[in-house]
Amino acid sequence: MLKKVVSKSKRDWHEKLGEVLCAYQTSYRMPTQSTPYALLYGVEAILPLEIQIPSLRIAMLEGFHGDENDQLWLAELEALDEKRL
Repeated sequence: MLKKVVSKSKRDWHEKLGEVLCAYQTSYRMPTQSTPYALLYGVEAILPLEIQIPSLRIAMLEGFHGDENDQLWLAELEALDEKRL
C-alpha cells in the first residue's frame, strides 16, 4: 500500500505512513473475517468520516436517547435514500 501512495521520488513515505496504517488496520480481511483493528481492540474503529457525518453508531456512543435517537435514525435513512438516488 505504501508503494502505491508515495511519490516517484519515494522521499515522502514517512508522511504517508499514518494514512496507510489506518487503511490497513480498518480493511476487512477474509481469512479472519474481521479487521486487524477489531481483532486487537474488540470493536470496529470509528472512522473520521463517521464523526463528520451524523450516524446512529456515533449517537449511541454519545448517549442520545428517545426522540433524539429517532430523529437520527430518520436522518440517516433519508441520507441513504439521497445517496442511492
